[in-house]
Amino acid sequence: MPAGAGAPDHTDRGNRDVPVPGGDGGAPRHRVPAQTVGPPVWVGSPAGSLYDYIRVASFSLGPDGRIDRWSERAEEFFGTPAAEAIGKDPVAAFVPDDMWDRAPDYPAGGSGPDSGAGSILDGREWTGLVPYRDARGKEGLAEIYVMPSAAEDGGRGAVCLAVDVAPMRRIETDIASSQAVFGQSPMGFFLFDTQQRLLRVNERFATTFARPVDEYPGMTPHDFLPRVEADRLTAALRQVLETGTPVLDMQLVGTAASQPGRRRWAVSLYRLHSGSGRAIGVAALAVDVTGRQRAEREAANTRRNLALLNEAGARLGNSLDLETTARELLDVAVPHFCDVAAVDLYQALLSGDEAPVGVGDATVALRRVAFGSSVSDGPLSDLGEPCAERVRVGAVHHYPFDSPCSTALRTAQTQTVGVKDGDADGIALGPLVQSTLVVPLLAKDTVLGLVQFSRAKGSEPFGERDRSIAEELAARAAVCIDNARLYRREHERALILQRSLLPPGNPEAAGLDIACRYLPGNTATEVGGDWFDVIELPGHRTALVVGDVMGRGLRAAVAMGELRTAVRTLALLDMEPAEVLTALDEIARGLGTASGAPGDGGTGQSRRGRKEAQGSDQTEVYLATCVYAVYDPVSRRCTFANAGHLPPALLQPGDRALMLDVPPGMPLGVGGEPFEEVEVELADGSLLALYTDGLVESRRHPLEKGLHTLRAALDDPTRPLEDICDRVLGALDTNHGEDDIALLTARVQGLPADSVGDWTLPPQAPSVARARELARARLTEWGLQDLIDTTELLVSELVTNALRHGEGEIRLRLLLDRTLVCEVWDAGLVQPRRRRARDTDEGGRGLQLVSLLSQSWGSRRTPRGKTVWFELDLPDGESSPTDIAEALLSMF
Repeated sequence: MPAGAGAPDHTDRGNRDVPVPGGDGGAPRHRVPAQTVGPPVWVGSPAGSLYDYIRVASFSLGPDGRIDRWSERAEEFFGTPAAEAIGKDPVAAFVPDDMWDRAPDYPAGGSGPDSGAGSILDGREWTGLVPYRDARGKEGLAEIYVMPSAAEDGGRGAVCLAVDVAPMRRIETDIASSQAVFGQSPMGFFLFDTQQRLLRVNERFATTFARPVDEYPGMTPHDFLPRVEADRLTAALRQVLETGTPVLDMQLVGTAASQPGRRRWAVSLYRLHSGSGRAIGVAALAVDVTGRQRAEREAANTRRNLALLNEAGARLGNSLDLETTARELLDVAVPHFCDVAAVDLYQALLSGDEAPVGVGDATVALRRVAFGSSVSDGPLSDLGEPCAERVRVGAVHHYPFDSPCSTALRTAQTQTVGVKDGDADGIALGPLVQSTLVVPLLAKDTVLGLVQFSRAKGSEPFGERDRSIAEELAARAAVCIDNARLYRREHERALILQRSLLPPGNPEAAGLDIACRYLPGNTATEVGGDWFDVIELPGHRTALVVGDVMGRGLRAAVAMGELRTAVRTLALLDMEPAEVLTALDEIARGLGTASGAPGDGGTGQSRRGRKEAQGSDQTEVYLATCVYAVYDPVSRRCTFANAGHLPPALLQPGDRALMLDVPPGMPLGVGGEPFEEVEVELADGSLLALYTDGLVESRRHPLEKGLHTLRAALDDPTRPLEDICDRVLGALDTNHGEDDIALLTARVQGLPADSVGDWTLPPQAPSVARARELARARLTEWGLQDLIDTTELLVSELVTNALRHGEGEIRLRLLLDRTLVCEVWDAGLVQPRRRRARDTDEGGRGLQLVSLLSQSWGSRRTPRGKTVWFELDLPDGESSPTDIAEALLSMF
């Protein structure tokens, strides 16, 4: 219709241009109304319609039944120019000659190129199928619609439409498919137009929102979804229309009238196009994923719980420390299971009380040993702890009797704390916490304490499954804590036993300055069997002992105590060092019941490796290494014997430290091999160091490096011994805690010549008087007049016994140090034996008198005979000397 002839304005300002997808830059742009108000209007270019999908052509017939008008679309459709078609029979115009055998008959019965179509102009419509070949040579089948019409002169004519059959069949199939989707699909299917208004929905969608299908056309997302979700869907529809990019599995939440509760749908959107490529709307497919999401959430929770328990199994129990085990529990639980947690253990359990805590006891003090939070660093009470007032880590406290924590301790049952719906008596949990599980730590029917798991507001509250997980975590932690408790108790007992067998402080010895160090292994390792000892021997001699029982734990500590006691007993018998080790070897073999593997004498295999190997069998022979040294301050000689131990270190003035070449021998408990002795003369000021392998050997450095570092640390013998010990421990890696460490250092200071009296007497009777004179004179020089009478009497008794029962020359020696020692030597091998004399006996009371008047006395074998000795305390100016007459009268 020409402009100005009543046609609507084509340039309506309410319209907008929409590009045709897929077209080139010169393609026409459709004018699409922004909104439809009133009746439809003409547009300036073809609008999208069904004709975008099918091929249609038109022509008209005159009164004679011949073509009088031929459209351009018909020329394109049938490949026949208008000049050739006008004036011809319609069928002859577009049916090629070779296809006439497939052409249909006209209603009048004629057929062929010369047949007329006038008979169809009698006012009746005609429809038929005719073959054709278009301009490109493509064959097809067209459906012809002949519609009679009247001309201006009153004649009859016809308007004809030709439609390509193939696209029509496809459209019929698509319509049938669309009907199936909309009518039978179990998923919600709906269409939006370009204005985000619904065009059509299927039955599933309509049923979900409980409205008839015919009510939805024209609705927007805000008519059936919450505002926020509707805004999201509208934005997604606009995005799909503008970009053409589909949106897949967009999650929408809303309520459905057909099902209770909140529902969740996964919606996929994609743009719809006409046959010409124009965007005509958006198709949407919605699937209810509420059940699937719930199942996925349950599966995720299950996986999370399994992972939580797996992590708990991997982390709990790695430490044998109570506090560390409690912290490991919280490291597992926070924040993966809860937001805040705390562990309380009975104070008696932490202090090593033997009495187990009963299930029903909720009045005993507890100590807060661990606290963890992912929301605050404050105590649990600040977050709403239900059981107690402010409790800090390390604080000892009691729970109120009526609190949930006290109930959990009394009943050994988990308590759930939190305000429930409709529960007016619920316990307030503060501004952050919304629910708490109070779980007792129960091991072997014994309550060890409790753990509190809390979740902050905003987190999902605890459920029954969470309760089971909390109880499982607490049960695993309780077993580990109980094991740590039992280990701590055994460790402390072994440590007490071990320390009780060590010399108290720095022991004293004649001619020696002594300093020592003992470092037990950390609580993660068992107590070892290291020991050292300083034993005073007759004649102001001193035995220095360092030993190490292979193995760990209480049994190793007990074995160490037995060997230490045996060493002291053998040393007091004044046996030679090699004889002492031989007797110790027999004792060590008697401590076990099974045969152990022999060691290598301390020269090959790592001693630490032997310890760990031997400690694995509870019935094996106890193996131990030991070095035994005896120092004589008069001769300044030291005799060494070694049983598989590391060699002593020696530093002499003006020289560098070295390791003494002492034959290592076999460890104690192996048996079958003799031990050798080495005698070394030591100068005054020499420094001697005995040690265990824990000092010089660890996993961080080899043994050779440790020995080298030890020699380097002993570089200055003039330093105070305490400083030297600290320097050695500082230079070596002594913080590894893998093994006990024992270090014994001694600086040699021989007895001065004026503190020794040494005489040789002939085996004659006058020697008794001569011995008394020599003793009196030397005691006078020393200013010990208070001891002259007692010393004369006892020297007389010992020299007399040497004349009567001994052999050869008699040697008298007086030694002055911290005490006075008198020794009488002879060549006889028969040891003196004290006996009780009868009242009628004239003799036999000499040794009784020596025992009564001396501090101690004894005898020992020597390489050339024997030595009988006695020891007297030096006068202190306060105590009076022993009354000789009273002592003599007490013998009768």
